[in-house]
Amino acid sequence: MLLDQINGPKNLKRLTVQQLDQLAGEIRQFLIEKLSVTGGHLSSNLGVVELTLAMHYLFDSPNDKFIFDVGHQSYVHKILTGRKDDFNTLRQQNGLCGFVKRAESEHDVWEAGHSSTSLSAAMGMAMARDFKGEHNRIVAMIGDGALTGGMALEALNHIGHEKRKMIVILNDNEMSIAPNVGALHQYLGRIRSDRHYQKAKEELSQFLNKIPAVGGKFAKMSSRVKDSIKYLLVNGVLFEQFGLTYLGPVDGHDLSQLLEVLKQADSINGPVLLHVVTLKGKGYAPAEKDSYKWHGVSPKLESNQGMKVVVPPMYTEVFSEALIELAAKDERIVAITPAMPGGSGLFKFADLYPGRMIDVGIAEQHAATLSAALAMEGMKPVFAVYSTFLQRAYDQVVHDICRQNLNVIFAIDRAGFVGPDGETHQGVYDIAFLRHIPNLVLMMPKDENELRRMMKTAVDYNDGPIAVRYSRINAVGVKIDPEMEPLPIGKWETVREGDSAVIIAIGPMLQVAEEAAEMLKREGLQTRIVNARFIKPLDQEMLRGLAEEGKPIIVLEESSVLGGLGGAVLEFYSMNGYYGVPVHIIGVPDLFVEHATIKQQREQVGLTGEHVAAELKAMLPRRMIRSAGK
Repeated sequence: MLLDQINGPKNLKRLTVQQLDQLAGEIRQFLIEKLSVTGGHLSSNLGVVELTLAMHYLFDSPNDKFIFDVGHQSYVHKILTGRKDDFNTLRQQNGLCGFVKRAESEHDVWEAGHSSTSLSAAMGMAMARDFKGEHNRIVAMIGDGALTGGMALEALNHIGHEKRKMIVILNDNEMSIAPNVGALHQYLGRIRSDRHYQKAKEELSQFLNKIPAVGGKFAKMSSRVKDSIKYLLVNGVLFEQFGLTYLGPVDGHDLSQLLEVLKQADSINGPVLLHVVTLKGKGYAPAEKDSYKWHGVSPKLESNQGMKVVVPPMYTEVFSEALIELAAKDERIVAITPAMPGGSGLFKFADLYPGRMIDVGIAEQHAATLSAALAMEGMKPVFAVYSTFLQRAYDQVVHDICRQNLNVIFAIDRAGFVGPDGETHQGVYDIAFLRHIPNLVLMMPKDENELRRMMKTAVDYNDGPIAVRYSRINAVGVKIDPEMEPLPIGKWETVREGDSAVIIAIGPMLQVAEEAAEMLKREGLQTRIVNARFIKPLDQEMLRGLAEEGKPIIVLEESSVLGGLGGAVLEFYSMNGYYGVPVHIIGVPDLFVEHATIKQQREQVGLTGEHVAAELKAMLPRRMIRSAGK
């Protein structure tokens, strides 16, 4: 096999174009086999095999900088840069990262797990190159979905203004994760369908070059003629108006075409946008037919024959069903998603209420301000967004929603650890960047029934923005109330009585607290467990009571210790004169937790029953422990 001979980009240089085609097939088979075991992003990587091969064949990484937007389509790049033998460890603890990772290889020059960052990064690298007097190539690959992000358009504007030499490869597969939306998507569709544009442009240029120029006046006239032809043949010349030379569209699975047009792009002294049309899932029929389903695949697990296991639904599903039930009774409810209708559980809502489902594309900032305006006009917008992506709309949350005290509902999915997606996707910072904002109510449920009640609470609440956060895990499996009843704002509940110590916990950490309490019970220690379901406002009455009792308190949260629930508890005690209350926080420390299973990630930071029990015992007087053991 040719793939066995590829241990770095230099090995590619010895191959013919025909051998590159053979290698492309071998890489696709390799990806299908490996990802069926490890899981990972399949469709996006199958679609860029030839494109990545062409880049490494012509250019010289790592001296030439390859920047992958998002980075989940970098598996082929990893294979070609000496990491194919590590693919058995993909997305596993201490193994190969599912995104570009600078610590893995000198060929990984930019890290991202969010979209629309590559063009800004490429511009910065091009400017640094020129400042230093170097001459390496800068090549950024961005998808058509990511190009709808405002940051990418801001970068295009700057790239066209500076006119520095660089290549922007637009990987146009008509999909991001969900089908793309918007005017830019439609514009690219028109370009794809018009195969005559590039040919006419080239023929016109050749014709004009044969005519002897008569001073600058004729040169200017010929330029205007070419522009007129562009406008005639293509409905808009957006990229060239931005100041980039547009090449394409070109078949992203034809290596001969790709190599030819990449050479042409490299010969232009200025910014070039190369429009490459690819098929997401190329080479694997199921993924070609349904690239959404095969965007990210889970590892195949052996099942026990004849054994039926009832698994509680994911919290995302619980949210989805609750929203549908509420929307049936309240026509003000509309759902907003930034290009994540499937991941956020909104496909069924969209089927039932198509006119009340708004997908804005990869545009979290726009989604937030859009929600603000909808609320201002009397609607009940539900902004369904992953915790990690809500970070991108922080200013809009503060300035447009909370400052104006608008009735926007935030449904924050993937709160807490997310497992194999790793550090770029961990939902552990939203408490810290939300709870200090005035007017905002912030909740987290202990189980699926409480999530439903929180959704009802949010819809009934008319005093400003309200958010409910929930994890990327299966729910607990509790009985569901026949009717959704709202919760009293800011009221916690005691779910287990005890007189030795107190664990204040949120969300899935209630189960961890129960594990710790059971361990301590076996040693004669009774631990009280409090469900701090409202992160903001705090239950001040209960906190005062706990302070007066003087029992050791552990605050348990799957979120950043800095700025989290534990910090809020300590702030309350300090600001209200309760000095010396024994409070210890167990949460995510001041570090980025890398990819692993959620169980392993929790073990890494001490979010386990064993660790909580040990920490609580260390806080108790020795005489109490001795007495309990008798």
